[in-house]
Amino acid sequence: MTVILRKVTKTPLDFDIKSNEITFKGYLEYHAGKLILLKADLRGLVDTECSTCGDEFKLKVDEKVEFFISDGLYDGDNIDIDVVESFNSSADLDELLLSEVELLKSDYHSCNSCEKN
Repeated sequence: MTVILRKVTKTPLDFDIKSNEITFKGYLEYHAGKLILLKADLRGLVDTECSTCGDEFKLKVDEKVEFFISDGLYDGDNIDIDVVESFNSSADLDELLLSEVELLKSDYHSCNSCEKN
């Protein structure tokens, strides 16, 4: 799902995307200047590898996601949350979902067997 950033207003634009066993549900809202606020919940199961034994397992995910999308290069400061830059005046929410999943998978996780030991 691609969203044209200049069409996002102060009225929240809801989205609900599903990929495999994960759901990315939330809204986009104009914040200020070139910034669009994205707030969402990321829930479901993600296939990942155990950092200890290397076996694949399903990781249960229940995360809150919040960041800004900048329509172009972001050159400001004094913002406490991440800023994702878009250089084509649009946001591909499917790509953002994939990016968030890969970020989760890059962390250290242990399967149930390794957690017990």
